[in-house]
Amino acid sequence: MLCSNCGICCTETEMLLTKEDIKRIEQKGFHKKYFLKIDKKEGYAQLKNRNGYCVFYNLEKHQCSIYPDKPSGCSVYPVILDEAVGIIIDDLCPQKATIPADEQKEKGKTVIQLLKVIDAEAKTRC
Repeated sequence: MLCSNCGICCTETEMLLTKEDIKRIEQKGFHKKYFLKIDKKEGYAQLKNRNGYCVFYNLEKHQCSIYPDKPSGCSVYPVILDEAVGIIIDDLCPQKATIPADEQKEKGKTVIQLLKVIDAEAKTRC
């Protein structure tokens, strides 16, 4: 996929995080209070937003400030799970047409595995 760095995917993000994502970001020197919010009812860990964007999106440079260590969900985006349809490419992404079918298929498998991990971890937080 060819990312245009438009920031649409970083706008009002609801990106879920795994324990491994959290650990990796903390190892970069960021405190959980800076980037993490926990849904107290469901137990899901999510990235925080600031000024309408992910806390790690640099609006001036139009890029992720932790790109090499970004969350797993960010790595597979714009391939997502639509619960009504299944694995799809998010229509919000202006570069959705640049994703070949084989990449969508592989990332789709990763999305399913990732969501299993995220669901299991959320249950341990409730």
